[in-house]
Amino acid sequence: MIKKESYEGINYCLRCGEKLLLSYDREDKLRPQCQRCGWVFYKNPIPAVACVVVNEENQLLLVKRRFDPQSGFWALPSGYMEIWQTPEQAAFDELQEETGLFGEIDFFIGYYSGFSPIYERVLSLGFKMKNIKGKLQAGDDAEDARYFDIDNLPEIAFWSHQDFLKKLNILK
Repeated sequence: MIKKESYEGINYCLRCGEKLLLSYDREDKLRPQCQRCGWVFYKNPIPAVACVVVNEENQLLLVKRRFDPQSGFWALPSGYMEIWQTPEQAAFDELQEETGLFGEIDFFIGYYSGFSPIYERVLSLGFKMKNIKGKLQAGDDAEDARYFDIDNLPEIAFWSHQDFLKKLNILK
């Protein structure tokens, strides 16, 4: 259950600007609510995507993170979904933004729900993808982008990324 501390800094209605009142709603859940217009703040997980790309040499594509969380660590090309994107579109965009590569989805790997140091909880969606064109180069929030031999991978930054790689038997 969400506690009062989870709503620190959430003070005003996004619809009308009135001060929010922290109270129990009709589902008996504690939420900030606007007494003027009825708007309710729902604290939900943030959706994100991660791309698993393995080349013909059986090497895994990773990016070195430029910014926190986990700055300097290696991760799958990934990012948060924008409101106008489908999960698939977010995967295409993140792969291209972080690596310069254009991909095609092979299949949906699954999901991972876990802690986020920024948004409290994230719902990550994993996609197995293949590179169809483009030139590999770090971009956006990636400091570096390269392929690693699957037998010699660096430490992977996020539990969600590790989970997707385990589901594909890339990590043990």
